[in-house]
Amino acid sequence: MDNLTTLDGNVSGITDAGNRDHNEDNCMMMKIDDAYLLAAADGLGGHAAGDVASGIAVMKLEEFFKEQYSEDMDDEQIKDLLCNCHERINDEVIQASVGDKQGMGTTLVSAFVRSNKAIIANTGDSRATVVGTGIKFRTKDHSMVQRLLDRGMIDEETARYHPMSHIVTHSMGNQFNVDAYETEIDEEEILVLSSDGLHDHVGESVLVESVVSQKPSEIVKYLYEKSLETTTDNVTIVVYKP
Repeated sequence: MDNLTTLDGNVSGITDAGNRDHNEDNCMMMKIDDAYLLAAADGLGGHAAGDVASGIAVMKLEEFFKEQYSEDMDDEQIKDLLCNCHERINDEVIQASVGDKQGMGTTLVSAFVRSNKAIIANTGDSRATVVGTGIKFRTKDHSMVQRLLDRGMIDEETARYHPMSHIVTHSMGNQFNVDAYETEIDEEEILVLSSDGLHDHVGESVLVESVVSQKPSEIVKYLYEKSLETTTDNVTIVVYKP
């Protein structure tokens, strides 16, 4: 796993083609003062454009966030900043959607973690999940399957294998929307950012099992190996452990 990256012992991540020939996912992990900025992105639009769009997302997130961030910002200001970054990234993706890149897009879930609190922004169906003895928190996907779940037409287990699981209702570059959240991360919990190559192919029990490992790098390895058993997609996983 040469593409596994670890940051300060608290954060580890991987983005990989998984069981495909080409990787359209991207991720980023950055230390800012006493906090971390983390992200996972899943490109849409095929080989010619998906990786470009997800690359723009993580590159511009770092650039835009650093431009506006100051250490004295409170949680609401951070939330506004992340949402503003998502909006600006959407504009960047649209501007770059020309020629053979016409119609490209990307999901993006970003998280700012400070003092065991995570401020999260989400566009698309990449996901942030807080895991301990169970699933404490997760973002709501912008997807057709999530709409069916919200209407009570299917359950969580059916959702994992649903034939419309690939249909995203909002993304950077197409029908943009962003949701913001905040959640606590306790000492025995982890924050997982993932593309659907992980969370559409492993159950919640696998996520809970992973917390037994003490190091984020071990957790990422475990989840990655489990995802490869069933995934048909690229796999991106970023783990933060207090």
